[in-house]
Amino acid sequence: MDPYGLLGNPLSHSCSPAIHRMLGEYSYALWETPPEDLETFLRTAPFRGCNVTVPYKKAVLPYLDGLSPLARTLGSVNTILRRADGSLYGDNTDYAGFRHLLEQSGFAPAGRKVLVLGSGGASVTVQAVLRELGAQPAVISRSGQDHYGNLDKHRDAAFLVNTTPVGMYPDNGSSPLSLAAFPALEGVIDLIYNPARTVLLMEAEQLGIPAVNGFPMLTAQAYYSSRLWGATDLSPDCIAPITQKISRAQQNLILIGMPGSGKSTAARRLGEALGRPVYDSDREFEQAEGISPELFIRRFGEPAFREKETAVLRRLGALSGAVLATGGGAVTRPENYPLLHQNGLLIWLRRDPEDLDISSKPLFHRPDLAALYEERKPLYEAFADVTIDGDPAVSFGDSLLPALSSL
Repeated sequence: MDPYGLLGNPLSHSCSPAIHRMLGEYSYALWETPPEDLETFLRTAPFRGCNVTVPYKKAVLPYLDGLSPLARTLGSVNTILRRADGSLYGDNTDYAGFRHLLEQSGFAPAGRKVLVLGSGGASVTVQAVLRELGAQPAVISRSGQDHYGNLDKHRDAAFLVNTTPVGMYPDNGSSPLSLAAFPALEGVIDLIYNPARTVLLMEAEQLGIPAVNGFPMLTAQAYYSSRLWGATDLSPDCIAPITQKISRAQQNLILIGMPGSGKSTAARRLGEALGRPVYDSDREFEQAEGISPELFIRRFGEPAFREKETAVLRRLGALSGAVLATGGGAVTRPENYPLLHQNGLLIWLRRDPEDLDISSKPLFHRPDLAALYEERKPLYEAFADVTIDGDPAVSFGDSLLPALSSL
């Protein structure tokens, strides 16, 4: 067995191994364990250090031989150290992780009301940090004094922290509440980091409210766990650059642009250069429906195609660390934007209409291509995070990587 790892269930999309690879020269495994095997794992597995995530942060307590004062106070453990005598010692580095996140966000909650959504283990840790900093947390749960039915009493909240799993992968697309009910909000934190932008965070973005996800907390708690195990000698200064590097690696690179602008070729070359999986929404549509987009539109009309295309983009947009080439008309449906934006950097490959290569696209052999470009141009501008202009003599696949490296 690897000496260090993560205990939880499920774990298939954890970023923790990538973080720990950057913290030190040690192996780090994912130990996805069903509840009935939890005690056996803790008593027999020969690990040196173990992180603990949902649903076991409280469940491990009866099997530990000692607790740090903080873990005892919080009643929640996310880090276990096997001591020299074989005994298991539990600590809580989520506390330091959340403090780091607050510091990095620049939010100043002292003396302010902070809504904390959820009442589980993560909520308890968040509340403790907020109280230490002089904030006034108000916990919102399904029942109790403060609940989702009486949110009006908290319209004066200055900050909001979501500690629930609502909106977390693979259940993307949902939100615990609407931020419109809180006109005084100055900042929003969602501890979820996959997707990078939950519906809650995207609503904050639309309202102009500063918002951050939980990735800085994830990296910071991993760092302090590694320090507890004696597995890293790096300083805390490493936390921010590790967070940035892995966040960028997890971000999808999504190419938008007119038909014939070179999206598919650019995506393929970008994937090869970066070692990322590559997806083409038109090809994914054809595999799912057994018919090409062009033929589908001829037979059933464009509105029917756009509906099915959105279903494809919903699946692809929920991935992480991929390169995605979209169809030229993906921007024509506003509902596609959050599907792509949630985990992606949207890159508009802009090319003049006369330079588009539409030889393989029979539907676009028509005289109004320039008009179509003018019609879609504001849509590409609205979707795009980055715009890269194309030289007709140079493939986007050759020029895209240098352009992205400067971002």
